[in-house]
Amino acid sequence: MKTALVTGGTGGIGQAICRKLAEDGYYVIVNYLHSEEKAIRLAEEISGKALKFDVSDREEVERISRQIGKTDLLVNNAGISEIELFTGISHEKSSRIMDINLNGTLNCSRAFLPYMIHEKSGCIINISSMWGQVGASCEVDYSTTKAGIIGFTKALAKEVAPSGIRVNCVSPGFIMTEMNSRFTAEELDSIKKEIPLRFFGTPEHVADSVVFLASDKAEYITGQVIAVNGGMVI
Repeated sequence: MKTALVTGGTGGIGQAICRKLAEDGYYVIVNYLHSEEKAIRLAEEISGKALKFDVSDREEVERISRQIGKTDLLVNNAGISEIELFTGISHEKSSRIMDINLNGTLNCSRAFLPYMIHEKSGCIINISSMWGQVGASCEVDYSTTKAGIIGFTKALAKEVAPSGIRVNCVSPGFIMTEMNSRFTAEELDSIKKEIPLRFFGTPEHVADSVVFLASDKAEYITGQVIAVNGGMVI
């Protein structure tokens, strides 16, 4: 049985990815930092394992990688966002966004790659955002990290391809999760009108793309960004 590690596994998208991978036959390790109850419940549901660690802590990530060992699939999904003016966001919030979203992705990839290189196989899938492709007002720090993840995906894919490792990226658009509960019905209706397909994406739409990229059907795909946004960004 193949092993998959999903960071940020307790969020809406993270949970969907964990469930879909388990359905596809993976033994899934659900990473979490704060939502212990959710992680344990999900791990029990999918016969996987819940594992607490902070992706932004490089030393902790390296320790965890030695504990887990060989991992066939790494999904770098952990991420946070803040809606604030670029000139108004605190240094602490800005640094935390950078540390979790971008440095967390680098930390986990750097820690688990040696096992993949040794096996001459493996797959890394990074979760970016459409705002990493086009930028979002009042989410400058977040957009910066997500754009960085896209650049990281392309560069790393070239570096590790000779070792038989594929690196790809999924870039979600407006996905209906708890994070979007802050929008009013009127705001949601306005956003929906900007989506050419005229409906919101679900976490399962993102998870389906992850499962595809992890599968043998995508064996000739690496360094790519799969946009799951209903046509909002083309």
